[in-house]
Amino acid sequence: MAAPNPNISADARPVIRQLDEAAINRIAAGEVVERPASAVKELVENAIDAEARRIVIEVAHGGKTLIRVTDDGVGMEADDLPMALSRHATSKIDGSDLLNIHSFGFRGEALPSLGSVGRLSITSRASDAGHVIRVNGGTHEAVKPAALNRGTVVELRDLFYVTPARLKFLRSDRAEMQAISDVVKRLAMAEPAIGFTLKDVTDGERVTFRADPESGDLLDALRGRLTTILGREFTENALAIDAEREGIRLTGYAGLPTYSRGSAVAQFLFVNGRPVRDKLLIGALRAAYMDVLSRDRHPAAVLFIDCPPERVDVNVHPAKSEVRFREPGVARGLIVSGLRHALAEAGHRASSTVADATLQAFSAPLRAPLGEVPPSQPTFSGAPRVYQMDKPAQGRMTGFAEATPDWGNVPSARVDEPVIESDGPLGAARAQVHENYIIAQTPNGIVLVDQHAAHERLVYEKLKAQMAEHGVARQALLIPEIITLGADADRLLDHAAELERFGLLIEAFGPGTIAVRETPAILGEINAEAMLRDVLDELDDLGDSQTLQARVEAVLSRVACHGSIRSGRQMRADEMNALLREMEATPMSGQCNHGRPTYVELKLSDIERLFGRT
Repeated sequence: MAAPNPNISADARPVIRQLDEAAINRIAAGEVVERPASAVKELVENAIDAEARRIVIEVAHGGKTLIRVTDDGVGMEADDLPMALSRHATSKIDGSDLLNIHSFGFRGEALPSLGSVGRLSITSRASDAGHVIRVNGGTHEAVKPAALNRGTVVELRDLFYVTPARLKFLRSDRAEMQAISDVVKRLAMAEPAIGFTLKDVTDGERVTFRADPESGDLLDALRGRLTTILGREFTENALAIDAEREGIRLTGYAGLPTYSRGSAVAQFLFVNGRPVRDKLLIGALRAAYMDVLSRDRHPAAVLFIDCPPERVDVNVHPAKSEVRFREPGVARGLIVSGLRHALAEAGHRASSTVADATLQAFSAPLRAPLGEVPPSQPTFSGAPRVYQMDKPAQGRMTGFAEATPDWGNVPSARVDEPVIESDGPLGAARAQVHENYIIAQTPNGIVLVDQHAAHERLVYEKLKAQMAEHGVARQALLIPEIITLGADADRLLDHAAELERFGLLIEAFGPGTIAVRETPAILGEINAEAMLRDVLDELDDLGDSQTLQARVEAVLSRVACHGSIRSGRQMRADEMNALLREMEATPMSGQCNHGRPTYVELKLSDIERLFGRT
């Protein structure tokens, strides 16, 4: 039997009570202030809304003992300070239209929630004099004069001292500081015109992050800010995105497919400048890169969606990290089409990190003593051959002619004549080595091409173009497959038109039941019920499904793999050059169907540096 509720008397019926203001604020704090990073987010967003140009965040012990946010915004008058600590009091909206929101904050919960679980002080100056107000655990003090330049300083000490049980759920100081840094960096991405400084003042004062205000147009300022936060490597290997559809605009930068990550840590999404984590947008980002990345790789992207505020609801969760679009299909379609168009325009371009990795691989190890293999060198049968020339024969010294190695066992390179010149980005073929790699000379370097991977991509793009032009061939089932899905049937029927585009024809067959009448012929015999349930799982997870499209394109990819030039085939000069020219004209030919690079480009300056000629 359940234990009796200690808050309800056993002798009387339950009584409905009105909670006091302190209890209400502490309950709200549990939703709004999950950890120190949540408090930093709320305070920095308030500073941005106050039109600050520079914001300084100071933190001690991961935010557990001190969070201080200083800004040079418009500030507040003395009469505004007590009101700012009242629940649901805000200057952002008037309450008449909750869909017309142009600011970060609007709920009026953050400051009273913080004051109810910590020691909060607000010092602000809007005109002639500054004033301060303090609140400890929900108990307010009177407003007092204070010295301050224009702006506001919000100081929060001893977070959760009123509710010490919450402290047990916080992580180490280092982990909490990392979470705060992530929050500040996301907000800095959204506001490149504002300067941000993050300091750790636990022991002394240490600047952990600094981003000065950026100037220029939208994409130029954003590029400078992303270089500061994500590094020059990202911006050098990212494509500028600027697309619009039906009043919704998509801007930002998206990484090349060959510049991918092992997890989704480099994906940053914003809606009307607000950092969000939205399944619909994440699913759209994954769909845009679907056939240029393997499933275990994730794209890097910083994307901003801007739309009229009435077309998106940001009042879904107290933390305001989730949004809901009035027309989710338009937003998703814009991301997919905008990114795919940018990737197609990039043509054969591959990321510079591929060349950097190649240069590192080419870097020669320290020379070992005669006859010894370096510890880092693999000890397979071919390795000793490299050092055999340095080892004198037993019992006698050898001359140069006697020490000549057996070049007949060394794989040769073929050079075709006549030499063909080309001004194309991928240059002119000069040789084929190991019957798989084409070496081409460009005006300022060389290109090494994987002939099988490159041709596989070319064939795959041709097959996709043919499928888009003629549609997916469908196979009618002699006996329709009847599948009972219950309440999920209606959700699946809402996507029937999209499934039909890829050759799967479904119809309603009574309550909660679906009839599968046609399937994609290219897939052969399939388990229709298992596939439909996979589609439903993806709809639950991401709000959209690419299961069927992925399966159809996977078959096309396998067909392309088997129909492309095989490794080991010798190619003539005209064939190699024709492959290079076709790569230059084909979108996304810089990576194979699995996301691996199809070529490596080395600049002449890089080659000279390898040989110490710089």
